[in-house]
Amino acid sequence: MTEMIVGRSLSKEYRTLVDRVQVFENMEVTIARGSMVALVGESGRGKTTLLNILSGLDRPSSGEVWFGGERIDTLDEERLSDFRSRHVGFIFQHHYLLEDFTAIENVLLPLRIGGKTIGSKEKERARELLARVGLENRLSHYPDQLSGGERQRVAIIRALIHDPDVVFADEPTGSLDRRNAEMVEHLIWDLCRSMGKTFVVATHNMELAKRCDAIINLG
Repeated sequence: MTEMIVGRSLSKEYRTLVDRVQVFENMEVTIARGSMVALVGESGRGKTTLLNILSGLDRPSSGEVWFGGERIDTLDEERLSDFRSRHVGFIFQHHYLLEDFTAIENVLLPLRIGGKTIGSKEKERARELLARVGLENRLSHYPDQLSGGERQRVAIIRALIHDPDVVFADEPTGSLDRRNAEMVEHLIWDLCRSMGKTFVVATHNMELAKRCDAIINLG
């Protein structure tokens, strides 16, 4: 097993004016390269917090986060932002597509943000990936012309367009009806396996979790 992400003695707490909230303490996390891992637990137990720490969106109160052999929790904000733009993809519960951008323009957005010039090669890759999830006839459609499931499929391809090492998904089916949720679950599973990507999914959906290679239960 090749380690993709390792969290050592991870703790996270939030301080308020009157109290201290301990989200989790001294957690050990190992995620294998090319695996699909579910973060499960009741609401408020820290699934999203752990996902954010492992992806570099947040920092632990104590402990270490190693990503592809590089320690990331000690990087300054500029280097951490650059690291995320190159190595990490994100899928959220809500698609967060830009309403004034077409499907293909939304997909290409991470490349633009990363400073990459968009040429024919990048556009062709976006077309191929969208076709892979059945959206070859929706390239020029705007979000309000797409169904909920189609929007989430665009969001999934947007997370993959820059060829990240790991895709982090936070309740990716939480806003979908059952039929679309099942379709997106199957799609994420297929992309993980066929593209060799590592997926870390925070979810309440135990059916999805049971299909994963490993489950991290936060209680």
